[in-house]
Amino acid sequence: MLRLTDLSLPLDHTPADLDAAVATRLDLAPSRIERVAVFRRGNDARRKNAIKLVYALDVTVQDEAEVLARFVGDPHVRPTPDTAYKFVARAPEGYAGPRPVVIGAGPCGLLAALVLAQMGLRPIIIERGKAVRERTRDTWGLWRRSVLDAESNVQFGEGGAGTFSDGKLYSRIKDPRHLGRKVLTEFVKAGAPDDILTEAHPHIGTFRLVTMVMAMRETIESLGGEYRFGTRVEDFAIEADGAGVRRLQGLHLSTGEFLPVSHVILAVGHSARDTFEVLHTRGVHVEAKPFAIGVRIEHPQSWIDKARYGPCAGNPILGAAAYAISHKATNGRTVYSFCMCPGGRVVAATSEEGRVVTNGMSQYSRAEFNANSGLVVDVSPERDFPGHPLAGVALQRRLEELAFAAGGSDYKAPAQKVGDFLAGRPSSELGAVVPSYQPGVRLTALETCLPDFVTEAIREALPVFGRQVPGYDHPDVVMTGVETRTSSPIRITRGKDLQSLNTRGLYPAGEGAGYAGGILSAAVDGIRVAEALALELVGT
Repeated sequence: MLRLTDLSLPLDHTPADLDAAVATRLDLAPSRIERVAVFRRGNDARRKNAIKLVYALDVTVQDEAEVLARFVGDPHVRPTPDTAYKFVARAPEGYAGPRPVVIGAGPCGLLAALVLAQMGLRPIIIERGKAVRERTRDTWGLWRRSVLDAESNVQFGEGGAGTFSDGKLYSRIKDPRHLGRKVLTEFVKAGAPDDILTEAHPHIGTFRLVTMVMAMRETIESLGGEYRFGTRVEDFAIEADGAGVRRLQGLHLSTGEFLPVSHVILAVGHSARDTFEVLHTRGVHVEAKPFAIGVRIEHPQSWIDKARYGPCAGNPILGAAAYAISHKATNGRTVYSFCMCPGGRVVAATSEEGRVVTNGMSQYSRAEFNANSGLVVDVSPERDFPGHPLAGVALQRRLEELAFAAGGSDYKAPAQKVGDFLAGRPSSELGAVVPSYQPGVRLTALETCLPDFVTEAIREALPVFGRQVPGYDHPDVVMTGVETRTSSPIRITRGKDLQSLNTRGLYPAGEGAGYAGGILSAAVDGIRVAEALALELVGT
C-alpha cells in the first residue's frame, strides 16, 4: 500500500474527482488503482475564495514496486507505514507479581491503565474525584448554583480536566511509534466518532468524552483493573535501601489505608497542588517550569468563521473555524491564543475554595454561539517566580484569589470589554457579545487581577491580532479572567527510564508532571510510561 500525501482538491470536489486526482498524481490508468482510503484530511484556507481540502491517502495499486520505483526521492509517495501498536511486554499467564498503581484517571492515567491492563498487569487506579457521571453533576453544581466540590470538579475526577474541554486530539509531539494512533483507535473503540482517525484536527467534545471514559473503564475492569474513586493519596512512603537509593514503598490513602506498592505512575494533572507539596516535602525532585497566564476571550463564532473562511463560512465540511495567533510584545513577553474552542463556552474551572479560574469547552457539534480561547502571556521561574520549586503555584493562587474578589467573591468571574480594556477603564455594560461563563460575570477592570506586564502585553497584542483576524479586537468583545492553569507550573523530573530522577518506582507522567500539554500528548506519555513500568516489572 502507498501513502500519498499533500494532494489538494477544491472544497466542493466529488469522490470521483478524488479518484481521478490520485490517478493523475501517480500517472496510472484508473484500472490499476484498487482502493483509495483517506488517512488524513485537512484544509488550506490561505486563499479564502479558493479554500482547498488537503489529503493524505492510502492507495492500493497493481504493481506497487513499479510505482514506487518511479517516485524514488518523492516525499509524498511512499510505502504506507505500519501504525499498528505493538506491546513491549506481556505478563505471564497467571501473573501474581506486584500490581502497578496509577494515580489519576485523566487522559494520561487512563491510557496508562488501559495499556497495563492489556499487558496483563491488572493495575489499580486511584482517583481522588468521582466517577465521570457523578463528577459531571458536581461540576454543574458550581456552574449553576455556585457550589464548589473541591474533590469533584473540572480538574478532579474520572476523565481529568480534558473531559470539560473541546476534546482536541492533535499535538505537535514527535511520535515515531505512532502511539497517537493507538490513542485514537482506543477512543474509537470506546465510542468516539470514526472521523477522529482521518481529520487533521480531530476533536470529540465533552458529552462524547463522558461516555468514552465510562466505556474504557469497563474495558480496564474486564481485564482485571481496579478503580478506587473518592480516594486521595495523602503521602508517599519512601525509604533509602542499603546502597542509599530511594525507593517507593507504598501510599498513605485518604481512606486511612496504607497500600504497599513498588511501582506507581503519577498522572495527577496540573492542578494537584497538594500532591506537589507532599512530593516536595518527601524529597522527590521537583523543579519550577514556565507556563502562561491571562484571560479567556470570546467572539461570536460567525465573526471567526467569516474572518477565517470568507465566503466559504458556514460550509459544513469546514465546520466552525479556529485560529492560532501569537505576538512578541515589546516588553519581551509572548502573547498567544491557547486552547481555542470553536462554538463553545467559557467555564468555571477552579478546584479550590475562594479562587476563580476560567477554561473553555465545546461539544462535538461546536454549535454554540460564541468562540473562545485563552489569551495568555508567558511566565518563567527565572523572571517571575524565582527561589522555590512551588513558587509558580503561589503565583497562580494569588491571581485566582484576586479574580475571586474582583468577581464579587461568589464564583462569578471578572470580565471586561476589549474597548474598555484598551482604554484603561472598567466596563459597566455589555455590548454585542454576551459572555457564556457560568455562574456569571461581574463587569470590572481585569488589570486588578493580572500582573502589569500581562496587561501591557495583551494591550499591545490585541490590535495586532485584529489585523490578522478581523473583528478580534472589536470593542464589544468580552474578556473573562483569569486563565492560570494553561499547564503545570512544575516538572517532576525523571530519567531515561522514565522513573523519578531520585526515587525508584515512581513514574511521573503527563501534564501534571510537566511532560505533556493536552489530551493526546498526555495519553501518549501515559502509554510510554506504562511501557517503561511493564518492562521493569516483567521484561519483554
